[in-house]
Amino acid sequence: MAEYTLPYFGQISTDSIEEYYDVNIDFNGREIQIDLNFESETTDGEKLNQIKNYLENIEVYNRLAKNYILEDYHNEEGDTIKFYIEHHLEEVEEDELSTIINFDDSTVEPEQQLLTKLELVRIGLYPDNEESFAILDYSIGKEITNYLVVINTDQNGQLDYMAMES
Repeated sequence: MAEYTLPYFGQISTDSIEEYYDVNIDFNGREIQIDLNFESETTDGEKLNQIKNYLENIEVYNRLAKNYILEDYHNEEGDTIKFYIEHHLEEVEEDELSTIINFDDSTVEPEQQLLTKLELVRIGLYPDNEESFAILDYSIGKEITNYLVVINTDQNGQLDYMAMES
C-alpha cells in the first residue's frame, strides 16, 4: 500500500482512495474549501503529482481564472460575468449590496466595484475527469447570494468553460 502526501490533505493511500476529501484553508485572508473527487478506489502517482502541483500553485491558478473573468467581462461576446453582475445589481437590494460596494463613489461604477468583489470560495479537483480537472467557484459573498461564477479548467489552468450556477 503506497502512501502519498498531498498539501493540505496529508497522507493518502493510492490503493484505497476515498471518493471525496475536503478541507478548508486560509487563502489570502479568507477561508476557501478545497475538495478532491475520485471516481475509482485506486489512483496512481501521476494523478497525485498533478493534484500536488495544483495545490502548490493555487495562487497561480487563481490569477489565471481572474484573468478569464476579466477577459469575459471586457469581451463584447462574453456574457457570463456581465450577466452575473447585472443579475445581482438588479435582484439584490441596494442596502444589502452597499455592504460590499459604495454606490456614492462616482469615480467607480457599481459594476466595476462588484467585479472586483468576485473572490475564490472553492476549488474542486477531479483527477479522473478527462475534461475538467479543476473547478473554481467565485462569489461576491455567500451571505449575499448563492450564485457562483464557475470556471472549469484542465490541470494546467487552461479554460474549458465558465458559467453562472447556483
